[in-house]
Formats: sequence, structure tokens, C-alpha cells
Amino acid sequence: AGNSQFAIRNSKKMLVTTELEFGYTAERRFRFAPLELGRGERLLLLGESGCGKTTLMHLLAGLRTPTSGEVSIDGEKLGDLAQRGRLDEFRGQHVGIVFQQSHLLRALTVAENLRSAQFFAKKEQDDAAIEKLLGDLGLGDKSGRYPYELSIGEQQRVAIARALINRPSLILADEPTSSLDDRNCREVVRLLIEQSEAHGAALAIITHDGRLKSEISRQIQVSATS
Repeated sequence: AGNSQFAIRNSKKMLVTTELEFGYTAERRFRFAPLELGRGERLLLLGESGCGKTTLMHLLAGLRTPTSGEVSIDGEKLGDLAQRGRLDEFRGQHVGIVFQQSHLLRALTVAENLRSAQFFAKKEQDDAAIEKLLGDLGLGDKSGRYPYELSIGEQQRVAIARALINRPSLILADEPTSSLDDRNCREVVRLLIEQSEAHGAALAIITHDGRLKSEISRQIQVSATS
């Protein structure tokens, strides 16, 4: 792996939010309850459409800047990293994100999509790690395929592989099962849990999919006040 500018902390808390607020307009604002997630812990963030789940996920990942409040990952404040111009690199190295849609690069093969994740995180290309991870996810024979040649379930597994390839300490999944049938839903959740355990990563799944309630015991209802 390439050199990291970010020291790994010894704190047990991987994710901490305080006084987190975000406003799209003066009338449409969200205020979120404080949140803590420790190393290796799993959390299900539940809520119906419009409650601010995706907004919260974007704040946790540093994809949006809070109007007020702070998000800390592994002891690093995302606001401070953004001011120093290091947020993108930190996120690439320490946060794995699985979106509702796979957002794979169509012009790249499966393996090339994972290599691109290594490149943008300033990690050395590691084809052996890519091959092993794809094998673990049942995609060992798909490395040379393009996204359009894969099923929806396979595409989501590739998206999980891309999120995991840099061995993140925090995995965030935004509605990862909403477009999947029951069998693929169970498979994706099983893979997320297995891989988070294998990497010692904290896992937060944000969803309105009630099928996941039986898979992760710690659950929080997202009910942001406006």
C-alpha cells in the first residue's frame, strides 16, 4: 500500500457527530441527533423517504459540508481536513461508500474500476488484492467484464468490492438493497457484514428497507427535525 499522510488513531470511536445540521434552503433544514459508532460495530439507520437519510449519509461521508456541527472519523474532523485540502484523499483511504446505484465506470472493466479506486486514494496498484477480494465476493471470473455485462446483483457486489479495496476503517452504505430481490438483498447484507468483520471496519447502513431489520441488531430511527 502507498504511504498515508493520516495517522491511524487508537480511539475506540470510529464515527462521531455533534450538533449536525444541514440546510438546503432557509425553509428546508435538517438537524440530526448525535451519533457514535465504534470500531467493528454495525448500525442500521432507518427512515422513510424525505426524513434526511441520504443527506445524513452525505454528511457522514464528507460529500456535503454541514451548515453547523462536525463529523469526525477515526479522530479526524472532516471540516479540518477539507480546509487543508486533504478530505478527498482521506476519504479514499479510510471510508468505503456503497451507493443505492452502483455508479461503476462503464468504460472500465471490473478490475479497472477497483484499480481506479486505488489510484484516486493514492494507493499503489495491487492486482493480487483485487483478485482476492473479487474471489471472496464470488466475482473471480468477472474481473475482465464490463458493468453492462453484469446483473444488477453482480454490479452491486462490484460496488462493494470497490468500497472495500482500500481496506477502509468505516463503511457507509446508502440504500444498498432497495433495487434488489430478496435473495440478492440477503446476499448483499451478508457480504457487507462479512467484509466489515474481515477488515475490522465499522459499518453503517442507511435504508428504508425493512428486510434489513433482522440482520443488524443495533438500529436508530432517523427523524431529523427541520
